Amino acid sequence: MSFKVTILGSASAKPTATRHPSAQAVDIHEQYFLVDAGEGVQQQLVRCGINPLKLRAVFVSHLHGDHVYGLFPLLSSLGLYGRRTPLPVFAPEPFGEILASHLRYFDSELPYTVEWHPTDTTRHALLWENRTVEVWSIPLRHRVPCAGFLFREKEPPLNVDKAAIARYGLSIAQITAAKRGEGVQLDTGETIPAGQLTYRPYAPRSYAYLSDTNFSARAAGLCAGVDLMYHEATYAAAERKIARERGHATSAEAARAAVLAGARRLVIGHYSSRYKDEMQLVEEARALFAETYPATEGTTFTIEKQR
Repeated sequence: MSFKVTILGSASAKPTATRHPSAQAVDIHEQYFLVDAGEGVQQQLVRCGINPLKLRAVFVSHLHGDHVYGLFPLLSSLGLYGRRTPLPVFAPEPFGEILASHLRYFDSELPYTVEWHPTDTTRHALLWENRTVEVWSIPLRHRVPCAGFLFREKEPPLNVDKAAIARYGLSIAQITAAKRGEGVQLDTGETIPAGQLTYRPYAPRSYAYLSDTNFSARAAGLCAGVDLMYHEATYAAAERKIARERGHATSAEAARAAVLAGARRLVIGHYSSRYKDEMQLVEEARALFAETYPATEGTTFTIEKQR
């Protein structure tokens, strides 16, 4: 079952010739989620081979244009594509006013409903879930209300060991009981604990998206043990003062967050337009956290299953 993150945009506010504003697509078990929606996001989805009709929900970290301007043409195009199912959009206030204005003037007859869910950017809260996935908000420290997002698989169902089935001659009913975590009573009267019969097929995987923010120990702590972390790194370490004033992080601070979280891998992006080559930022981060990678557009990061 898939768990992938595709980078659609990695720039900060100022346009560049080679980078698009912030946007990512998260694929969990073939369920697609759009995270931020900078300009050109619908073209980037198509370029990366992602069908926009597969989007289950949209998560907008904050209401700066480089994170949301691309959402409105996407909403229009989804109507042209023939979407009929509601589209949940999670975003801070006053997104509802902005959405209402757009729908009034440009998309008054969409064939589907856009469902806005206000995000409380001060709370770590469950935003969305189904049988296999849950998405949590992560409070961030920016110039406007801003939240990151933690995507996490739920515990997969137990599997019953095939050798145990043969050893004890388990019936279908006994196998079903073991999968529920119940002990199984054999014909001999012996009860075999479920732990001796079953195993977890893989450990739940997770992805944290930390959008525009100053360094936040709290945010890093909420991502404890995450498999893959994205953290903005708008500036090089030498520009720490500017980063702090503008509500952003440096490459070194992104690495500190990954270390504090105990992340397995770190991806950095949201590069200032002053950096023509992002590898300067990547190398600075790698000095503190070796498993650091650039948010190169079109790149897909796969989180593999681990037992």
